Amino acid sequence: MLYKQTTTGMLNWDVPVIILWAAVGLQTCKAQVCGRPPLENRIVGGVDAQYGAWPWQVDVQTFQNGHVCGGSLITQEWVLCAAHCFPKPIDLSSYILYMGRYQLNGFNQYEVSSGITQVVMPPEYTEPQQGQDIALVQLSSPVTFSDFIQPVCLPDAGTLFPSGMDCYVTGWGNIRDGVSLPGAGTLQQVQVPIIGQSSCQEMYQLQSTDSVDILSDMICAGFQEGGKDSCQGDSGGPLVCPMVNGTWVQAGIVSFGLGCAQANQPGVYAKVSAFADFIRSTVPDIQLFGRASTNLASDIAVVVNALASLLVVLLLR
Repeated sequence: MLYKQTTTGMLNWDVPVIILWAAVGLQTCKAQVCGRPPLENRIVGGVDAQYGAWPWQVDVQTFQNGHVCGGSLITQEWVLCAAHCFPKPIDLSSYILYMGRYQLNGFNQYEVSSGITQVVMPPEYTEPQQGQDIALVQLSSPVTFSDFIQPVCLPDAGTLFPSGMDCYVTGWGNIRDGVSLPGAGTLQQVQVPIIGQSSCQEMYQLQSTDSVDILSDMICAGFQEGGKDSCQGDSGGPLVCPMVNGTWVQAGIVSFGLGCAQANQPGVYAKVSAFADFIRSTVPDIQLFGRASTNLASDIAVVVNALASLLVVLLLR
């Protein structure tokens, strides 16, 4: 490349390059960082989670009943949960959410709590088995991210979670039907594979007493033989899967099942990618995994075009 040295000693072509680097750097800093636990060190058949391993896990409680559901932090002021966790979405004064919590009945040094400003759910929702079992919960006070409080990434509509992919579900739910988590109530995790929609439907059709339709906004995970599953009290919690770059993305929201960990009755989850438009319209500044930020792309395009014009001017001098 031909270039001339300016009177200040800086190369002409360095100016736009530095500007471009700065512009890209500033835009990148604005991007949401999610799905990356800083600490790398209802559940049937699971094990105690490592402290800080799932920093997006939320404990949803009411003053009357204590722990009722799980949830996942997606921004500093929004939590993803299941619609059925809020049977009276206009009566929110009894709810309190805990972020950074590890034990239900123990001391949690890094936890913070918040009330709820609003719960947004699809107007079509009626009950979990009819689909649309998703709720976006706005905190009354934004949280500050730390090693123990971080957001999970959410998938865009085109993000795929193929059959057989190993994922994790986490929560403080029952360890068996009707058996609560004992002792300090340490957060549980269990690894379960994704089950394709048709295979999941076939499994449930083997049950002659209950008819379950696996809809397009649902995703299944578990084992045909049972033994490992989410359970009562895990509702609203996250089913997360690791992407090839090490980012954890939430594939599902614990929704329903017939019993817990029974053969041919895998857990059914609300399929998060099916609600990409709903999530984006409710939380406009969120960036979904699988699609580059439109704002970032347009900002870079503007910078590149401006610098290209500047380069032409410099080269023609």
